[in-house]
Amino acid sequence: MTARTQGAQAPASAPARVSPEKLPADASPSARAQWLRDELERNSYLYYVLDAPTIPDAEYDALFRELQALEAEHPELLTTDSPTQRVGGAPLAAFDSVRHRLPMLSLNNGFDDEDVVNFDRRCAQGLGRTASAAPADDLFSAADAAENSVEYACELKFDGLAMSLRYEDGRLVQAATRGDGETGEDVTANVRTIKAIPLKLRGKAPAVLEVRGEVFMYRADFDRLNARQAEAGEKTFVNPRNAAAGSLRQLDPRITAKRPLSFFAYGIGELQGADRPAMHSVMLDGFAELGLPVCTERRVVKGAQGLLSFYREIGERRDQLPYDIDGVVYKVNAIAEQEQLGFVSRAPRFALAHKFPAQEMTTTVEDIEVQVGRTGAITPVARLAPVFVGGVTVTNATLHNEDEIRRKDVHIGDTVIVRRAGDVIPEVVAVVLERRPADARAFVMPTACPVCGSHIEKLEDEAIARCTGGLICAAQRKQALLHFAQRRAMDIEGLGDKVVDQLVDQGIVRTPADLYKLGVAKLAALDRMADKSATNLIAAIETSRETTLNRFIFALGIRHVGEATAKDLARHFGKLDNLLVAGEAALLEVNDVGPVVAQSIANFLGESHNVEVIEQLRAAGVHWPE
Repeated sequence: MTARTQGAQAPASAPARVSPEKLPADASPSARAQWLRDELERNSYLYYVLDAPTIPDAEYDALFRELQALEAEHPELLTTDSPTQRVGGAPLAAFDSVRHRLPMLSLNNGFDDEDVVNFDRRCAQGLGRTASAAPADDLFSAADAAENSVEYACELKFDGLAMSLRYEDGRLVQAATRGDGETGEDVTANVRTIKAIPLKLRGKAPAVLEVRGEVFMYRADFDRLNARQAEAGEKTFVNPRNAAAGSLRQLDPRITAKRPLSFFAYGIGELQGADRPAMHSVMLDGFAELGLPVCTERRVVKGAQGLLSFYREIGERRDQLPYDIDGVVYKVNAIAEQEQLGFVSRAPRFALAHKFPAQEMTTTVEDIEVQVGRTGAITPVARLAPVFVGGVTVTNATLHNEDEIRRKDVHIGDTVIVRRAGDVIPEVVAVVLERRPADARAFVMPTACPVCGSHIEKLEDEAIARCTGGLICAAQRKQALLHFAQRRAMDIEGLGDKVVDQLVDQGIVRTPADLYKLGVAKLAALDRMADKSATNLIAAIETSRETTLNRFIFALGIRHVGEATAKDLARHFGKLDNLLVAGEAALLEVNDVGPVVAQSIANFLGESHNVEVIEQLRAAGVHWPE
């Protein structure tokens, strides 16, 4: 089992566990089967809804196998709400149509503060509460100042698939998609595989309860699913919403059972055998008591200012949520007031979806260039036709690496889907292949670094290509200097990030050899560098001239050459000159040096720029015992 339901609401207390030893030794198969069903459902509820498991996976699996065996031996004991029925049955020929007894209507959208203020004003006026007209420079303060402000329930707008669950006498009998609002598709067999959805409600359930909610996929589960799909050579999904929708519409429920789907309840349809709660917020609390997962990211507020406060708070935390949302939803909290406000154009007057800026948009790839990172990593970047996404205008998007470009089949000239979530670097998530122009061009990875001209290497079993000009590449300059100066390398105390930033940004230092040309006056002129600090740093640089061969090799920053490998190289070759002329064959003779490490060393020392810096360091007096 894998936890899926962070953010679901827990009732005041979970039911106490009944251990297997409490059952009579001579319990009948029927009693044993019932106990096993109860125990498995209780632990699924604790695990998938409350995120508070009390038994290890192995124990749960043992109970599940026992129930399977018992039902196979006694078929008459099999029930539709048995946990064994979640694994998925035979494939369907097609989905049957389901006509919703109460339509699943859509919500009107709002996009800015004024839309929200107008929504609150309409609700207040419709309920006979005349909201004061807000002054031009403060859209909502006057309305909120009124004592009779409307009370609202605020929730998240999940980016998933709307779903209707019908329970009769507490048992799940039907699940249907929203469809066109009037008619949806019967996906009961697939929904039964979603472990967060109870097959049987807890406590005393109404004769008929239709629960409205959203099927979605947690981001972490989505990432794991895509990793499994890619590993199996199967198609990956663009985003969690597409993955959820595609999983629910599988004609083979056994496929759906393998997809990590989750569910949040947020509304009610048909209800028989019980009174409707007086408040929407109370209804959600009641759902949680019945064992249905309900999101805890909700609040009851008053007036437009309360609505906008919730919107802004969630907007700030949107990227930290474990699931995708595309806005928040406001609903008049009192059910009687909802009924009084009614509907218009097949949308409720009492509710509003306040949308966030879109995080996915389509645009075209005008070119693909590469950027060089601090560690030499070569990252392809798509130059895009400007598009407004995630609240900003985007002109560039990362393509990660050459393998990703091939996997996504991105060509220059393609129309692509671009995603931006908060401060995350925009990325190209998919190509709209049907819009590919005839003159689209495939990307070709350059063989030389665009910054320093050094050779670009891509080692075996690595996805990322890298520049081999570690000591001279301007893009890697700061990282190379910091690595060179660290305690386990040349041990230049006082040469930290802020000093390196200034030395490089002001063009004072280009390579590690330039450090040995520095004087106190030059250093003292740096920001926040006093004469004493400058003197101490010069002393540390002078001291570093005397080192050991293994420390010097490690300080060069050759990829895959750590301290242990540097010691092995120094011990094997004895002298730096021997190492400088060693080919891959000679390097492979060194203890613990394999083909990847040997190739990395050979590539680094094969760059004349790097060897030139090494000679400059020796000329500056850096030495070690031979």
